[in-house]
Amino acid sequence: MNAEIEEAKEGHRREVEIVVNAEQHVVRVHRLTFEDIVRLAFADAVFNDDIVYTVTYKRGPHQNREGSLVAGDAVSITNGMIFNAKRTDKS
Repeated sequence: MNAEIEEAKEGHRREVEIVVNAEQHVVRVHRLTFEDIVRLAFADAVFNDDIVYTVTYKRGPHQNREGSLVAGDAVSITNGMIFNAKRTDKS
C-alpha cells in the first residue's frame, strides 16, 4: 500500500519529518514501504529487472532503530528518521 492510499484510508495523521538522501520530506503516515522511499528518493523511479534499489535507514523508532528494506517491506517511521536509497543499473 503506498503512502497516499494509507493516508486517505486512515484519515489525517500527524506530520512526520524524515530525511531521504539528505533531503527533508514531510509525510502524514506512520509506515512507509520500500517503494515509497524509492519514489521519494528518485522521482523517475522505475521498477524492473534492469534497475536495483537499495534502501537503508537509521534513527527509527525503538522497534526498528536501523536496518534495510527490500521490495515489499514496510517500516514504522518517526521524526528525524534518515533513509538512504541507492539506484544501480544492471545493464
